[in-house]
Amino acid sequence: MNSSSCVAAGHDAQSALLNLCDTLRGLPEIAAKRAIQLAAAQAQEIAPMPLTLTQRYALPGDDCAAFAVADGYQLLAMEGMLPDFVRTDPRAAGWSSVMVNISDIAAMGGRPTAVVNAYWHADGAQAGELLSHMKRACDVFGVTFAGGHSSLREDYRPHLAVAIMGEARRLLSSYHVAAGQRLFMLTDLTGSWHGNLPYWGCVGGKTPEQIRAQWAVPAELAEAGLAVAAKDISNGGVLGTLIMMLELTGCGATLDLSAIPRPPGDLLRWLRAFQSYGFLLAVEPDKVSGLLNYFRASHLTCCPVGEITDSGTILLDDAGATCEFWNLQQQPLTGLGV
Repeated sequence: MNSSSCVAAGHDAQSALLNLCDTLRGLPEIAAKRAIQLAAAQAQEIAPMPLTLTQRYALPGDDCAAFAVADGYQLLAMEGMLPDFVRTDPRAAGWSSVMVNISDIAAMGGRPTAVVNAYWHADGAQAGELLSHMKRACDVFGVTFAGGHSSLREDYRPHLAVAIMGEARRLLSSYHVAAGQRLFMLTDLTGSWHGNLPYWGCVGGKTPEQIRAQWAVPAELAEAGLAVAAKDISNGGVLGTLIMMLELTGCGATLDLSAIPRPPGDLLRWLRAFQSYGFLLAVEPDKVSGLLNYFRASHLTCCPVGEITDSGTILLDDAGATCEFWNLQQQPLTGLGV
């Protein structure tokens, strides 16, 4: 390749990355996170200042609220399902409502204990299907299905919210993110796409014992001191998750797109995917070797993809092309954090 073709190739790579960043910034699933700003504003109004770190754990910010107890932390979280999802696919909505809560507990380095739900529905058969698949998911993950609130009336629109309790011996928290830490991505590439949707499922073909062991991995990492923070890659994809992971501390990050572990196929689809099992991890530099050793014989994939910085910006790198994807100081997403 001569020098002029190198310049052209570099220009094409830069243009492709700029276009990719524009597309990712415009994703509705990232924009939807701005609704959290209402809760963030309320939390800042009622919270006395300054707060200790333990007090911050119990407020909106992380995937779960964490309450210090004698031997660790009690965890509490809640997820709401999109009404159209509940109406059109009660089987998947019931299962997913439990699974996303399980992932929130895992992202805090915890283990789930019990689930409750509240639903409103107009169709008894569909409501029954919704409940049966919540129960099925609880049985698979080994969590108590502890009841909740049921409303059935023919003029209701389907709605579902599910809350979860868990416990953690040692907490993973986005409040622990600091410049100099390494950014890792943990994922399960043995999964598969769900139809044409940007959803990567990871439970198919696994026994309940294998599923429980897999979702306990973040807790094991926390207890071994191999990671200090985690965020599950859910709605918002890799970039939306990274923004929220950094926002609590105002840190920035570099992210090497070519280092991201992914299945064959479209990069954009993977970057925006809701991964049923996927986490971003913040790791102290002296724990990198131990983390890699932990996964040496695992079917899971855990790779370094970047570094935490003090820049307050997310800088993407792809084969030499670079682009500032997000400036957290100029564009708060959730309004949580500093």
